[in-house]
Amino acid sequence: MSRKRVLPPALLILCTTALSGTAPAVASPRPAPVTATRLRILLTDDDGYEAPGIRKAFARLTAAGHDVTIVAPLTNQSGTGTKTTSAPSIRVEHPEPKVWAVDGTPGDSVAFGLSEVFGGRAPDLVVSGTNYGPNVAGLATHSGTVGGAVAALESGVPAIALSTGGLAAPDPVTTVNAMDPAVDFAVRLIDRLRVRARSGPLLPEGVGLNVNHPVVGADGRGTASGVAVTFQDPQPVLAADFTDSGDGTWKVEVRPGLRPGARGGDVEAVGAGRIAVSPMNADWNTGPVERAMTSALIAGLRP
Repeated sequence: MSRKRVLPPALLILCTTALSGTAPAVASPRPAPVTATRLRILLTDDDGYEAPGIRKAFARLTAAGHDVTIVAPLTNQSGTGTKTTSAPSIRVEHPEPKVWAVDGTPGDSVAFGLSEVFGGRAPDLVVSGTNYGPNVAGLATHSGTVGGAVAALESGVPAIALSTGGLAAPDPVTTVNAMDPAVDFAVRLIDRLRVRARSGPLLPEGVGLNVNHPVVGADGRGTASGVAVTFQDPQPVLAADFTDSGDGTWKVEVRPGLRPGARGGDVEAVGAGRIAVSPMNADWNTGPVERAMTSALIAGLRP
């Protein structure tokens, strides 16, 4: 059995005061321009540090020659979105070389990794995934895997969220099989980013990629029909149905409510067996059309 290491109290306090906001946090260092073929990658996800997806990604990215370090949740944190802890301390285990397990969310894991594991020099890239199941449309908004990537973008570090799954209810074995071609694609995508960077950053500051790889073939190991640049489909995908139990409690059943995908969106692409690559940023700003509308809306209003 691997020996698990819990950080001493002094280091726990140092790390978690920055996460909880009880003391001023030191800004994470920006990654240096990429000049080598071997990237330094922080790998996280929301399924936990031992999940099949993150382990496949670790093995494949390492085999491709990259220096990969897992800093991921100790337990499954699916659906935690961009949540970060407000607790005064956080437990961190170091069960094996190149692996750190944080008893918190993907956002907590990335914050700890940038602050402590990568300390004085930020990684070239944060990869979050590969997640079990898709993170398209409204699923992406609440995804811990996407949340881990957003935490990196907020600190100025390029990030990719990687998910594997079709739009139907996932079959466990088939989805895990599909993680192999998903990770292989991610390796090729990262290599393309590295080559195009030419001694600059892998991605423009504040911009990340949300990548969704479909499940193709009866065994999940089939080849996707193409790669599409997409946007996050605005539909919610999941709907909660509440039933009054009559005793002050309500039964909750979450049901998929998938509608036809918007043209050019991630739902349409994954449904057609294509890999969806959606650029994203870490803020919720809209474009000039929406700002102009808001300006007209508040024109003449007084405080």
